[in-house]
Amino acid sequence: MEGPRLLLLGGRSWRVTWTDWKRRRCFVEQAEGGGRVRWLSDGVGGLSFEIARSMRDVLLGADVPVSLTNRASGVLAGLRSDAIGRVHGGGLVISRGEDDLRWWTWAGYRANATLKATLGGVADEAQRVDDLSIRLRSDLRPSTWRDVVDAVRDRLCLPEVDEKALAGLKFSDALPRQLAVATLAARLADLDHAPGRAHGAGTVRTVAGRSRTSRLTT
Repeated sequence: MEGPRLLLLGGRSWRVTWTDWKRRRCFVEQAEGGGRVRWLSDGVGGLSFEIARSMRDVLLGADVPVSLTNRASGVLAGLRSDAIGRVHGGGLVISRGEDDLRWWTWAGYRANATLKATLGGVADEAQRVDDLSIRLRSDLRPSTWRDVVDAVRDRLCLPEVDEKALAGLKFSDALPRQLAVATLAARLADLDHAPGRAHGAGTVRTVAGRSRTSRLTT
C-alpha cells in the first residue's frame, strides 16, 4: 500500500514500522493521528428487541428475578410512575409534547431503524435512531396515522446506512458501493420483529401529558 500503514487500537493511532511475517508479529510506534477502525464490532447499534421488551415488561409490573434492596425498589417504583406516558399494557403509546410526537415502540435499535426507514417522511428525518421510540412528524394526526399503518404493514424497508458505517466495513474498498450499502443495511435491519410492531400500531394510546388519554383503534 502507498503511504504510512496506520491502525487504530485502544483508541490511539499507531504506525506500522515492520512486519515479521515468519513470526507473525507486527511492530508499531505511536502516531499523531490518521488511524481508523477497519471493521464493525458486534456492538454496532443499541439494545436488542428482547432487552427493550423486557424493560417494558418490568415497567408494566413484571417481577424482577433478583432480590432488590429497599433503595432499588424505591427507584423502580419511581421509574414505573414516570413511564405512565410511555408504556401501556393495552397497546402502544404515542406521546405528544409541545414540539415532540413520539411512538414508543419498545422494539430495540435494529427494529426501530427498520421502522424509521419504512415510515419515510412520516418519521422525523433529522432524528437519530433510538432504542425505545421513534419521533414522528409533529403535524401528524390520528386519522393520518391509521392510513400510514395500513400502507406500511406489508412493506418493510431496509435502514439507511451512513458514510461512517460504510467506511468502517471490512474490505469495503474491495466492494462495489451498492453491494457494501446493501450488506450493511441487511445487517442493521430487524425483519423478524419490526413487522410485529407495524401490525400492532393500529391500536395505540395517544397521551398528552398524564391527564388526558384517548384510545385509537383501527
